[in-house]
Amino acid sequence: MGEARRKLEKRKEMLLSCAGVQTMAGKVQVRWETESAATPMGQLAYFIEFLHLTGLWSRWLAGCPLTYSSPNAPSIADVLGTWMLSILSGHRRYSHVTTIRGDGVNPGLLEMDKVVSEDALRKGLLRIPEAAGTTWLDGHLDESTAALLDAGWIFDTDTTVKVLYGHQEGAVVAYNPKKPGRPSHSYHTYLMAGLRLVLGVEVHAGNEHSSKHGQPGLLKILDALPSDKKPGLVRGDNGYGTDGLMVALEEREQPYLFKLKLSKNVKRHISRLCDGTDWTDAYNWWSLFVRLANPEARREAITSRLWLMTSVGRKTEHAGQTTVTLTGLHAHFEQARAALMRVSALLQGWVAETAEQLTRPSVWHRVCDHLKQILAGTGAPPTPPLLGNYANEVG
Repeated sequence: MGEARRKLEKRKEMLLSCAGVQTMAGKVQVRWETESAATPMGQLAYFIEFLHLTGLWSRWLAGCPLTYSSPNAPSIADVLGTWMLSILSGHRRYSHVTTIRGDGVNPGLLEMDKVVSEDALRKGLLRIPEAAGTTWLDGHLDESTAALLDAGWIFDTDTTVKVLYGHQEGAVVAYNPKKPGRPSHSYHTYLMAGLRLVLGVEVHAGNEHSSKHGQPGLLKILDALPSDKKPGLVRGDNGYGTDGLMVALEEREQPYLFKLKLSKNVKRHISRLCDGTDWTDAYNWWSLFVRLANPEARREAITSRLWLMTSVGRKTEHAGQTTVTLTGLHAHFEQARAALMRVSALLQGWVAETAEQLTRPSVWHRVCDHLKQILAGTGAPPTPPLLGNYANEVG
Protein backbone atom coordinates (compact mmCIF):
# COMPACT_ATOMS: atom_id res chain seq x y z
CA MET A 1 0.00 0.00 0.00
CA GLY A 2 2.87 2.36 0.80
CA GLU A 3 4.39 1.93 -2.67
CA ALA A 4 1.02 2.48 -4.37
CA ARG A 5 0.45 5.64 -2.34
CA ARG A 6 3.84 7.02 -3.31
CA LYS A 7 3.12 6.38 -6.99
CA LEU A 8 -0.25 8.11 -6.67
CA GLU A 9 1.31 11.13 -4.98
CA LYS A 10 4.01 11.32 -7.64
CA ARG A 11 1.36 11.21 -10.36
CA LYS A 12 -0.55 14.05 -8.69
CA GLU A 13 2.69 16.06 -8.47
CA MET A 14 3.35 15.49 -12.16
CA LEU A 15 -0.16 16.62 -13.07
CA LEU A 16 0.28 19.76 -10.98
CA SER A 17 3.57 20.47 -12.74
CA CYS A 18 1.83 20.43 -16.14
CA ALA A 19 0.91 23.76 -17.62
CA GLY A 20 -0.94 24.54 -20.80
CA VAL A 21 0.55 27.13 -23.13
CA GLN A 22 -1.12 28.66 -26.16
CA THR A 23 0.90 28.36 -29.38
CA MET A 24 0.22 28.95 -33.06
CA ALA A 25 -0.41 25.19 -33.34
CA GLY A 26 -2.93 25.24 -30.50
CA LYS A 27 -2.72 24.46 -26.81
CA VAL A 28 0.32 22.41 -25.75
CA GLN A 29 0.97 20.78 -22.38
CA VAL A 30 4.38 21.56 -20.88
CA ARG A 31 5.62 19.24 -18.13
CA TRP A 32 8.41 20.09 -15.70
CA GLU A 33 10.56 17.25 -14.33
CA THR A 34 13.25 17.67 -11.71
CA GLU A 35 14.20 14.07 -10.96
CA SER A 36 14.68 12.52 -14.39
CA ALA A 37 18.26 11.80 -15.49
CA ALA A 38 18.93 13.51 -18.79
CA THR A 39 21.84 14.85 -20.81
CA PRO A 40 22.26 16.97 -23.91
CA MET A 41 25.10 14.60 -24.97
CA GLY A 42 23.23 11.29 -25.09
CA GLN A 43 25.40 9.74 -27.81
CA LEU A 44 28.47 10.18 -25.63
CA ALA A 45 27.60 6.78 -24.13
CA TYR A 46 29.18 5.15 -27.17
CA PHE A 47 32.40 7.09 -26.63
CA ILE A 48 32.41 6.13 -22.96
CA GLU A 49 32.02 2.49 -23.98
CA PHE A 50 35.05 2.92 -26.25
CA LEU A 51 37.10 4.37 -23.39
CA HIS A 52 36.02 1.55 -21.09
CA LEU A 53 36.55 -1.41 -23.40
CA THR A 54 39.95 -0.19 -24.58
CA GLY A 55 41.12 0.47 -21.03
CA LEU A 56 42.14 4.04 -21.93
CA TRP A 57 40.06 5.61 -19.17
CA SER A 58 41.20 3.30 -16.36
CA ARG A 59 44.88 3.66 -17.33
CA TRP A 60 44.55 7.44 -17.53
CA LEU A 61 43.11 7.56 -14.00
CA ALA A 62 45.67 5.11 -12.59
CA GLY A 63 48.64 7.10 -13.87
CA CYS A 64 47.42 10.54 -12.80
CA PRO A 65 49.86 12.20 -10.34
CA LEU A 66 47.05 14.14 -8.60
CA THR A 67 46.77 13.38 -4.87
CA TYR A 68 44.56 14.65 -2.04
CA SER A 69 44.97 14.31 1.70
CA SER A 70 41.59 15.66 2.83
CA PRO A 71 38.75 13.14 3.20
CA ASN A 72 36.35 15.77 1.83
CA ALA A 73 38.29 16.24 -1.39
CA PRO A 74 36.75 15.10 -4.69
CA SER A 75 37.91 11.87 -6.25
CA ILE A 76 40.38 11.81 -9.13
CA ALA A 77 37.60 10.45 -11.35
CA ASP A 78 35.44 13.48 -10.49
CA VAL A 79 38.18 15.96 -11.42
CA LEU A 80 39.37 14.24 -14.60
CA GLY A 81 35.83 13.32 -15.63
CA THR A 82 34.67 16.93 -15.26
CA TRP A 83 37.72 18.06 -17.21
CA MET A 84 37.01 15.63 -20.07
CA LEU A 85 33.28 16.40 -20.26
CA SER A 86 34.04 20.11 -20.32
CA ILE A 87 36.55 19.70 -23.15
CA LEU A 88 34.15 17.55 -25.18
CA SER A 89 31.50 20.24 -24.70
CA GLY A 90 33.80 22.79 -26.32
CA HIS A 91 34.37 24.85 -23.19
CA ARG A 92 37.18 27.40 -23.13
CA ARG A 93 36.87 28.74 -19.58
CA TYR A 94 36.58 27.16 -16.15
CA SER A 95 33.29 29.00 -15.54
CA HIS A 96 31.70 27.08 -18.42
CA VAL A 97 31.79 23.92 -16.27
CA THR A 98 28.57 25.05 -14.59
CA THR A 99 26.65 24.26 -17.79
CA ILE A 100 27.29 20.49 -17.41
CA ARG A 101 26.61 20.22 -13.67
CA GLY A 102 23.02 19.23 -14.49
CA ASP A 103 24.11 16.24 -16.58
CA GLY A 104 22.40 13.27 -14.96
CA VAL A 105 23.71 10.53 -17.25
CA ASN A 106 27.33 10.74 -18.37
CA PRO A 107 28.99 11.33 -14.95
CA GLY A 108 27.43 8.10 -13.68
CA LEU A 109 28.63 6.20 -16.75
CA LEU A 110 32.17 7.38 -15.95
CA GLU A 111 31.72 6.23 -12.30
CA MET A 112 31.89 9.82 -11.10
CA ASP A 113 30.17 10.87 -7.90
CA LYS A 114 29.50 14.38 -9.21
CA VAL A 115 30.60 17.11 -11.59
CA VAL A 116 32.94 19.30 -9.56
CA SER A 117 32.71 23.08 -9.45
CA GLU A 118 34.95 25.36 -11.47
CA ASP A 119 36.99 26.23 -8.37
CA ALA A 120 37.52 22.57 -7.47
CA LEU A 121 38.57 21.82 -11.05
CA ARG A 122 41.03 24.73 -11.16
CA LYS A 123 42.57 23.83 -7.80
CA GLY A 124 42.76 20.15 -8.72
CA LEU A 125 44.69 20.81 -11.91
CA LEU A 126 47.02 23.19 -10.06
CA ARG A 127 47.88 20.38 -7.62
CA ILE A 128 49.35 18.26 -10.43
CA PRO A 129 53.17 18.75 -10.47
CA GLU A 130 54.23 20.22 -13.81
CA ALA A 131 57.00 17.74 -14.62
CA ALA A 132 55.05 14.66 -13.51
CA GLY A 133 51.91 15.94 -15.25
CA THR A 134 53.75 16.49 -18.51
CA THR A 135 55.23 12.98 -18.39
CA TRP A 136 51.81 11.51 -17.60
CA LEU A 137 50.01 13.28 -20.46
CA ASP A 138 52.83 12.75 -22.99
CA GLY A 139 52.87 9.03 -22.24
CA HIS A 140 49.15 8.65 -22.92
CA LEU A 141 49.41 10.88 -25.98
CA ASP A 142 52.13 8.61 -27.39
CA GLU A 143 50.02 5.55 -26.60
CA SER A 144 47.11 6.92 -28.64
CA THR A 145 49.21 7.07 -31.83
CA ALA A 146 52.04 4.51 -31.45
CA ALA A 147 50.05 1.56 -32.83
CA LEU A 148 49.11 3.54 -35.95
CA LEU A 149 52.59 4.54 -37.10
CA ASP A 150 53.50 1.23 -38.75
CA ALA A 151 51.87 2.24 -42.03
CA GLY A 152 53.18 5.09 -44.16
CA TRP A 153 52.20 8.47 -42.80
CA ILE A 154 52.99 12.20 -43.09
CA PHE A 155 54.22 14.39 -40.23
CA ASP A 156 52.41 17.74 -40.37
CA THR A 157 53.53 20.77 -38.38
CA ASP A 158 51.82 24.11 -38.01
CA THR A 159 51.62 27.17 -35.75
CA THR A 160 48.37 28.65 -34.45
CA VAL A 161 48.01 32.06 -32.83
CA LYS A 162 45.50 31.99 -29.94
CA VAL A 163 44.10 35.34 -28.86
CA LEU A 164 44.12 35.89 -25.08
CA TYR A 165 41.97 38.04 -22.83
CA GLY A 166 42.94 38.94 -19.30
CA HIS A 167 46.27 38.32 -17.59
CA GLN A 168 47.91 35.00 -18.45
CA GLU A 169 51.47 33.73 -18.37
CA GLY A 170 53.20 34.24 -21.70
CA ALA A 171 50.58 36.68 -23.00
CA VAL A 172 52.64 38.90 -25.31
CA VAL A 173 51.56 41.32 -28.02
CA ALA A 174 53.10 40.07 -31.28
CA TYR A 175 51.98 38.78 -34.68
CA ASN A 176 48.21 38.37 -34.48
CA PRO A 177 46.33 38.23 -37.81
CA LYS A 178 42.83 38.11 -36.29
CA LYS A 179 43.12 40.62 -33.45
CA PRO A 180 46.10 42.92 -34.07
CA GLY A 181 47.33 44.52 -30.87
CA ARG A 182 45.93 41.85 -28.54
CA PRO A 183 48.21 39.51 -26.57
CA SER A 184 48.37 35.90 -27.65
CA HIS A 185 49.92 32.47 -27.22
CA SER A 186 51.61 30.52 -30.03
CA TYR A 187 50.64 26.87 -30.32
CA HIS A 188 53.20 24.73 -32.17
CA THR A 189 51.27 21.61 -33.15
CA TYR A 190 52.64 18.34 -34.53
CA LEU A 191 50.11 16.13 -36.30
CA MET A 192 49.74 12.78 -38.00
CA ALA A 193 48.23 13.77 -41.34
CA GLY A 194 45.23 11.91 -42.71
CA LEU A 195 43.83 10.89 -39.34
CA ARG A 196 44.67 14.34 -37.91
CA LEU A 197 45.95 12.83 -34.67
CA VAL A 198 48.01 15.11 -32.44
CA LEU A 199 51.54 13.95 -31.74
CA GLY A 200 52.35 16.90 -29.51
CA VAL A 201 51.57 20.54 -28.76
CA GLU A 202 53.90 23.15 -27.31
CA VAL A 203 52.51 26.43 -25.97
CA HIS A 204 54.86 29.40 -26.32
CA ALA A 205 54.60 33.11 -25.68
CA GLY A 206 52.94 35.17 -28.37
CA ASN A 207 56.24 36.48 -29.77
CA GLU A 208 57.61 32.93 -30.23
CA HIS A 209 55.52 32.05 -33.27
CA SER A 210 58.32 31.47 -35.79
CA SER A 211 59.43 27.99 -36.86
CA LYS A 212 62.71 28.16 -34.93
CA HIS A 213 60.69 27.89 -31.71
CA GLY A 214 58.78 24.86 -33.00
CA GLN A 215 61.85 23.11 -34.43
CA PRO A 216 63.13 21.62 -31.12
CA GLY A 217 59.77 19.98 -30.42
CA LEU A 218 59.56 18.62 -33.96
CA LEU A 219 63.04 17.09 -33.82
CA LYS A 220 62.39 15.70 -30.33
CA ILE A 221 59.33 13.77 -31.51
CA LEU A 222 61.10 12.66 -34.68
CA ASP A 223 64.18 11.39 -32.84
CA ALA A 224 62.07 9.45 -30.34
CA LEU A 225 60.36 7.40 -33.08
CA PRO A 226 61.79 3.97 -33.99
CA SER A 227 63.16 3.69 -37.51
CA ASP A 228 60.22 1.53 -38.66
CA LYS A 229 57.70 4.14 -37.47
CA LYS A 230 59.25 7.30 -38.85
CA PRO A 231 57.12 9.35 -41.27
CA GLY A 232 57.54 9.14 -45.00
CA LEU A 233 57.47 12.93 -45.14
CA VAL A 234 57.70 15.97 -42.86
CA ARG A 235 55.42 18.71 -44.19
CA GLY A 236 54.96 22.37 -43.27
CA ASP A 237 54.19 25.83 -44.65
CA ASN A 238 56.73 28.38 -45.84
CA GLY A 239 57.55 29.39 -42.27
CA TYR A 240 59.23 26.00 -41.80
CA GLY A 241 61.17 26.10 -45.06
CA THR A 242 64.29 27.44 -43.34
CA ASP A 243 67.85 26.36 -43.92
CA GLY A 244 68.35 25.31 -40.29
CA LEU A 245 65.42 22.90 -40.23
CA MET A 246 66.09 21.48 -43.69
CA VAL A 247 69.73 20.81 -42.80
CA ALA A 248 68.65 19.09 -39.56
CA LEU A 249 66.22 16.86 -41.46
CA GLU A 250 68.79 16.05 -44.15
CA GLU A 251 71.26 15.00 -41.46
CA ARG A 252 68.61 12.54 -40.27
CA GLU A 253 67.93 11.42 -43.87
CA GLN A 254 64.31 12.45 -43.39
CA PRO A 255 62.38 13.50 -46.53
CA TYR A 256 60.50 16.79 -46.21
CA LEU A 257 58.22 19.10 -48.16
CA PHE A 258 57.92 22.80 -47.27
CA LYS A 259 56.45 25.75 -49.07
CA LEU A 260 58.92 28.43 -50.10
CA LYS A 261 58.46 32.17 -50.24
CA LEU A 262 58.72 33.39 -53.84
CA SER A 263 61.87 35.43 -53.45
CA LYS A 264 63.88 36.55 -56.49
CA ASN A 265 66.30 33.64 -56.23
CA VAL A 266 63.47 31.11 -55.90
CA LYS A 267 61.71 32.54 -58.96
CA ARG A 268 64.98 32.41 -60.91
CA HIS A 269 65.50 28.77 -59.95
CA ILE A 270 61.92 27.84 -60.92
CA SER A 271 62.41 29.53 -64.26
CA ARG A 272 65.53 27.44 -64.95
CA LEU A 273 63.65 24.24 -64.05
CA CYS A 274 60.72 25.09 -66.31
CA ASP A 275 63.04 25.67 -69.27
CA GLY A 276 64.33 22.12 -69.22
CA THR A 277 61.53 20.04 -67.70
CA ASP A 278 58.05 19.00 -68.82
CA TRP A 279 55.40 20.05 -66.29
CA THR A 280 51.94 18.61 -65.84
CA ASP A 281 49.79 21.50 -64.67
CA ALA A 282 46.48 20.10 -63.41
CA TYR A 283 45.51 23.56 -62.17
CA ASN A 284 45.62 24.94 -65.71
CA TRP A 285 43.81 21.93 -67.12
CA TRP A 286 40.94 22.44 -64.69
CA SER A 287 40.81 26.19 -65.42
CA LEU A 288 40.50 25.52 -69.14
CA PHE A 289 37.80 22.92 -68.56
CA VAL A 290 35.85 25.36 -66.41
CA ARG A 291 36.05 27.99 -69.13
CA LEU A 292 34.63 25.49 -71.63
CA ALA A 293 31.76 24.85 -69.23
CA ASN A 294 31.20 28.53 -68.53
CA PRO A 295 32.30 30.52 -71.59
CA GLU A 296 30.49 33.71 -70.51
CA ALA A 297 32.84 34.49 -67.61
CA ARG A 298 35.90 33.20 -65.77
CA ARG A 299 35.39 31.19 -62.59
CA GLU A 300 38.03 30.60 -59.95
CA ALA A 301 39.50 27.10 -60.01
CA ILE A 302 38.83 26.53 -56.32
CA THR A 303 35.28 27.87 -56.10
CA SER A 304 34.24 26.15 -59.32
CA ARG A 305 34.93 22.71 -57.84
CA LEU A 306 31.80 22.82 -55.69
CA TRP A 307 29.76 23.79 -58.74
CA LEU A 308 31.15 21.20 -61.14
CA MET A 309 32.26 18.37 -58.86
CA THR A 310 29.90 18.13 -55.91
CA SER A 311 27.13 15.55 -56.32
CA VAL A 312 26.35 12.05 -55.11
CA GLY A 313 27.27 9.45 -57.70
CA ARG A 314 25.91 5.91 -57.64
CA LYS A 315 27.32 3.32 -60.06
CA THR A 316 25.23 0.45 -61.37
CA GLU A 317 26.11 -2.26 -63.90
CA HIS A 318 23.59 -4.11 -66.05
CA ALA A 319 23.99 -6.15 -69.22
CA GLY A 320 27.60 -5.09 -69.60
CA GLN A 321 26.78 -1.37 -69.36
CA THR A 322 27.91 0.86 -66.51
CA THR A 323 25.68 3.73 -65.38
CA VAL A 324 26.58 6.50 -62.95
CA THR A 325 23.54 8.27 -61.48
CA LEU A 326 24.17 11.74 -60.09
CA THR A 327 22.14 13.43 -57.37
CA GLY A 328 22.65 17.16 -56.86
CA LEU A 329 23.84 18.64 -53.58
CA HIS A 330 23.52 22.34 -54.38
CA ALA A 331 21.04 24.81 -55.83
CA HIS A 332 22.84 25.15 -59.18
CA PHE A 333 22.71 21.47 -60.08
CA GLU A 334 20.65 22.02 -63.24
CA GLN A 335 23.03 24.74 -64.49
CA ALA A 336 25.99 22.46 -63.81
CA ARG A 337 24.25 19.62 -65.65
CA ALA A 338 23.66 21.76 -68.72
CA ALA A 339 27.24 23.09 -68.68
CA LEU A 340 28.85 19.67 -68.37
CA MET A 341 26.60 18.19 -71.02
CA ARG A 342 27.62 21.04 -73.32
CA VAL A 343 31.33 20.35 -72.79
CA SER A 344 30.80 16.64 -73.43
CA ALA A 345 28.87 17.45 -76.60
CA LEU A 346 31.66 19.73 -77.83
CA LEU A 347 34.37 17.16 -77.26
CA GLN A 348 32.48 14.23 -78.75
CA GLY A 349 31.37 16.40 -81.67
CA TRP A 350 34.97 17.29 -82.47
CA VAL A 351 35.97 13.63 -82.34
CA ALA A 352 33.08 12.52 -84.53
CA GLU A 353 33.59 15.31 -87.06
CA THR A 354 36.53 13.58 -88.75
CA ALA A 355 37.01 10.48 -86.66
CA GLU A 356 39.59 8.81 -88.87
CA GLN A 357 41.90 11.79 -89.36
CA LEU A 358 41.43 13.55 -86.02
CA THR A 359 44.00 12.62 -83.38
CA ARG A 360 44.03 13.46 -79.68
CA PRO A 361 46.45 16.41 -80.18
CA SER A 362 44.12 17.69 -82.91
CA VAL A 363 41.22 17.68 -80.43
CA TRP A 364 43.40 19.62 -78.01
CA HIS A 365 44.11 22.18 -80.71
CA ARG A 366 40.38 22.48 -81.41
CA VAL A 367 39.83 23.17 -77.71
CA CYS A 368 42.49 25.87 -77.72
CA ASP A 369 41.13 27.46 -80.89
CA HIS A 370 37.64 27.41 -79.41
CA LEU A 371 38.83 29.11 -76.21
CA LYS A 372 40.91 31.65 -78.08
CA GLN A 373 37.85 32.77 -80.01
CA ILE A 374 35.93 33.09 -76.74
CA LEU A 375 38.68 35.08 -75.06
CA ALA A 376 39.37 37.30 -78.09
CA GLY A 377 35.69 38.08 -78.51
CA THR A 378 35.86 37.68 -82.30
CA GLY A 379 32.31 36.48 -82.55
CA ALA A 380 30.49 33.36 -81.53
CA PRO A 381 32.71 30.29 -81.58
CA PRO A 382 31.81 27.74 -84.24
CA THR A 383 29.33 25.13 -83.10
CA PRO A 384 30.47 21.61 -83.96
CA PRO A 385 27.94 19.01 -85.01
CA LEU A 386 26.42 17.36 -81.94
CA LEU A 387 25.91 13.65 -81.59
CA GLY A 388 22.34 12.45 -81.67
CA ASN A 389 22.06 11.58 -77.98
CA TYR A 390 23.34 15.05 -77.00
CA ALA A 391 21.40 17.15 -79.49
CA ASN A 392 18.25 16.93 -77.40
CA GLU A 393 20.06 17.60 -74.14
CA VAL A 394 22.07 20.70 -75.02
CA GLY A 395 20.50 23.88 -76.19
